Amino acid sequence: MIVVGPLNKVQALVDEHGVSHVVTLLAPDTPHDAPVGIAPGQHLRLYFHDIVQPIDGHVPPRAADAEKMIAFFQDWDRAAPMLVHCWAGISRSTAAAFTALCLLRPQADEEELAFELRAASPSATPNRLIVSLADEVLGRNGRMVKAIEKIGRGADAFEGAPFVLRP
Repeated sequence: MIVVGPLNKVQALVDEHGVSHVVTLLAPDTPHDAPVGIAPGQHLRLYFHDIVQPIDGHVPPRAADAEKMIAFFQDWDRAAPMLVHCWAGISRSTAAAFTALCLLRPQADEEELAFELRAASPSATPNRLIVSLADEVLGRNGRMVKAIEKIGRGADAFEGAPFVLRP
């Protein structure tokens, strides 16, 4: 099970779902504590801004970030849930969760997975750059990008409600 949510609910979600692995996707200067009960090797921290094109003074997601994220998902044994979070639980984390679905269900149609994401989270607006980088790493030939374009921007929200996906 993949649990997705915002930074301010991380510890509660770890505790509630018995999470064993955590993916943190935050801006480089965002202060945060490591979740209690998660071993260092089971916590991937990636630091970049939630942007889809270069902006002065901001760090964009990079191909190396997508590669690390995908390798972390591949190494997860799925014995216990994984939490994926960003600041608001709307863009970076939903892009990562969509990537995990595409990786863990390689035969599934990307559009079906994108609509599954939308059904689970009306506010999900996956970061296009993260999805594009992951699409390249996974060899999906642009299908992941087209799929998130198909679901469009999610409902306006200050913060996404936590949700669960089944890989």
